[in-house]
Amino acid sequence: MHLEAANLAARRGEDLIFEGLSFGLEAGQALVLTGKNGSGKSTLLRVVAGLLRQERGTVSFTDSHGDTHKRVGEISHYLGHRNAMKSELTVAENLEFWRRFLGQMHGPSVSIDEAAAAVGLEGITHLPFGYLSAGQQRRFAFAKLLIAYRPVWILDEPTAALDTSGDRLFAELIEAHRRNGGIVLAATHQPLGLEGVQELRMTGFAHAGSGVWA
Repeated sequence: MHLEAANLAARRGEDLIFEGLSFGLEAGQALVLTGKNGSGKSTLLRVVAGLLRQERGTVSFTDSHGDTHKRVGEISHYLGHRNAMKSELTVAENLEFWRRFLGQMHGPSVSIDEAAAAVGLEGITHLPFGYLSAGQQRRFAFAKLLIAYRPVWILDEPTAALDTSGDRLFAELIEAHRRNGGIVLAATHQPLGLEGVQELRMTGFAHAGSGVWA
């Protein structure tokens, strides 16, 4: 498997946020984006996920069979700042919706109960999502990544609202995904506890029209 971004540029309003940005990730690899607020981390993630149109450049994914996918969002999980769960539905109902909506690809996936256990919250999937604490909600948002397999995980500040034990749990699940050949692209303000990752430091808007890349 291979995720490749080539000569990417993205614009916010009239200004280029970054340009000439390229990277490649093989199965089991991770790239962590760092940089201050407004430096383009979230924009890059959304471009790769297909949620924003790039100004220039291409993003593609080649699977284990050698087939190339130009719509990376179709083979990716995207976890943004919001948890993408309905407050009035139970945790189980939310996860079941995402299981059916996303569908299954060939690869490891788990049941709802197994996903709840994996994030350390078994036994409470009958509760409304809105009843849970912010940390519990974030853990269940991460459980969504486990119930429907996708080879690429695109994560924007994934440890937001998590305590130290949640951070460790998150790192363990990420490493398990990588051991299974998964690819991870993540933006963060704090260390994620991952080993052997690449880092790309984003530096923000172009100065005097020169463009900025990391």
